Amino acid sequence: MTKLTFIAFDGTEFDLEAENGSTVMENAIRNGVPGIEAECGGACACATCHVYVDEQWTEIVGPPEAMEEDMLDFAYDVRPNSRLSCQIRVRDELDGLVVRVPERQG
Repeated sequence: MTKLTFIAFDGTEFDLEAENGSTVMENAIRNGVPGIEAECGGACACATCHVYVDEQWTEIVGPPEAMEEDMLDFAYDVRPNSRLSCQIRVRDELDGLVVRVPERQG
C-alpha cells in the first residue's frame, strides 16, 4: 500500500493507504476527503478533483497530459503544481505523496 496525504484548505490532514493502480481521486472520494468533488467520476471531463501537488513531489508525479491541461483551464486558482487527481495513478514511487486541496473547485 502507498501512503497519500491530503491537506484540506483548512489545514486538516488526511493520511490514507492507497492501492497501486488506483487514482489519487478515487482514494480521496473513498475516504471522504472534503473539497474533492469528482463530478465526472474520473473521466478527465471536469476540473472538480483539482489538487496542488506538494513541490517536492512535482517531478516524481510528472506533468499533466494535453487533455488534463485543457481541463485545468476550468479549475480555480491554477498554479504550476496543479493537477487533476483523477489523472495521478498511485504507484510505489508515490509513497508519501502530499497534495493540497484548493479553497474551492471550479
